[in-house]
Amino acid sequence: MRYYQLAAGDDGRLCVETGGDVYDLTSANRGIRGFGDLVSASSISDVPIDDVTDRLLGELDPLDPDAVEGTDRPPVAADEVWAAGVTYSISEQAREEESTMPDMYLNVYDSSRPEVFFKATPSRVVGPNDQVGIRSDSDWDVPEPELAVVLYQGEIVGYTIGNDMSSRSIEGENPLYLPQAKVYDRCCSIGPCVRSADSIDDPHDLEMSMEISRDGRTLYEEATSTAEMVRTVPELVECYARHNAVPEMSVLLTGTSLVPDDGFTLQEGDVVDIEIDDIGTLTNSVVEV
Repeated sequence: MRYYQLAAGDDGRLCVETGGDVYDLTSANRGIRGFGDLVSASSISDVPIDDVTDRLLGELDPLDPDAVEGTDRPPVAADEVWAAGVTYSISEQAREEESTMPDMYLNVYDSSRPEVFFKATPSRVVGPNDQVGIRSDSDWDVPEPELAVVLYQGEIVGYTIGNDMSSRSIEGENPLYLPQAKVYDRCCSIGPCVRSADSIDDPHDLEMSMEISRDGRTLYEEATSTAEMVRTVPELVECYARHNAVPEMSVLLTGTSLVPDDGFTLQEGDVVDIEIDDIGTLTNSVVEV
């Protein structure tokens, strides 16, 4: 099942897409306004998330599918977003090439401890069909398409798509500038939905693709698989949660293996489409911040 967040005045509505139809779960239970509410109900009742949804569906009539296609709300209200880096071979190579200290990335790629870092607060996260940001003090900016893990109290409950926007020029100048290269206004996008963990057969075998277009022309189009990831999802989650007071709802991005050529940088107005099998397509335009 795929879960979408829709706006409803000052509050939200949680919708689910199943069997080709879309249903408004909030209309079945006003206490279920977001994915976090649904997960909390699942935890309290000790019933799988999708089973709780089946009980809520009852006699609900389906909505127009366009109701979820146009949403610009992140599908989950995560208290924090974290990210993992150097989890694919091409990512390690790209960061070596951009850096003045390339050996450190090779050491992380081969190390037993992965790179895990803080990425965004809720105010820095945008949803589908919204604008992601590139910094005005950077001249080399790229999107990073990633499988994103949705966590409830540190446990895996779903998957979504993440765009870990990055300033390669700032990070490449000095690795200590990583927070400035990664954490800024509109630095992260997630969406368009959350796919329940139970409905994903294997998160390590998902096709992932990215297309970047400018004025209607495709500038970049490549595909990969999460099977290329050198780390496992449970390994990254365990490292993130280890000795860390994780919030109730969080998202962990798992790294990228789709990296545009060194001569490419995003411009305002570009459109980034990221697609992952069984989840959907995350679309964002680009704005300078």
